[in-house]
Amino acid sequence: MIETVRGYYEDNVQQEWERLETGLCRAEFASTMRLVRRHFPAAARVCDIGAGPGRYSIELARVGHRVTVFDLAHGNLVRARLQFTQAGLQAEAYVQGSATDLGPLKTASYGAALLLGPLMHLTSSAERHAALLELRRVMMPGATGIVAYLNSWGLMRTGMTDFPATYADAKSILALLQPQTFEGTLRGFTDCHWSTPPEAQSEVQAAGFRVITYAGVEGFAGGMHGVVDRIAKEDPVAGDAIVTAAAETSELPQYRDATDHLHLVVCREG
Repeated sequence: MIETVRGYYEDNVQQEWERLETGLCRAEFASTMRLVRRHFPAAARVCDIGAGPGRYSIELARVGHRVTVFDLAHGNLVRARLQFTQAGLQAEAYVQGSATDLGPLKTASYGAALLLGPLMHLTSSAERHAALLELRRVMMPGATGIVAYLNSWGLMRTGMTDFPATYADAKSILALLQPQTFEGTLRGFTDCHWSTPPEAQSEVQAAGFRVITYAGVEGFAGGMHGVVDRIAKEDPVAGDAIVTAAAETSELPQYRDATDHLHLVVCREG
């Protein structure tokens, strides 16, 4: 599994760098940074685990955090280093490895952390538990983290426009009310696990975290990728307004359980 996922990201560095600049993915970025502003301490040592080519790492550095960039794919780390240099910023370290073994990172050494990608690609509960335990290990007691899952409940709605061919009958649709695991490719993606909000909360709590809050980062616009893309193209001002409103509605209970990406703000207990 790890080599499949690594290969996918080695082949898609540019796509990952550009992803958060387009369509509804902009709301994902805006919502996540809103959570960072609200819950991370100022000028903390932050580990960005599964950092990709460094979109969030760079933004964290811009607002005064000292960032360690940690990713599975060497190509992502090369791109992150380049982007930091071009931005006139520095990271504390660039580390390649798996989220299930943060061995090079010291215990209780970070005041905040991001784990935004890895849990989506760890297809067994044992692997996800190992990654969460490693996250807890490197965080200081009382430190805050943001942990991301793909959300089957939200993707159930997204699928009507993004992968309708799989909706052959009601039984297959209703199956998405439960967690789903996909190995191999799914519409050009790679191995992934779709959780549900109760499963996600249970997993982080079992690893010794307290859930402070959680957000469905697409907010009220969840599932409407195509519509948001069209509006943003036709009227950029309206597109910007949707992104802002999506971020502001991301923690509302009527939306947060029904978006593609579920981000939990957690505190390391003990």
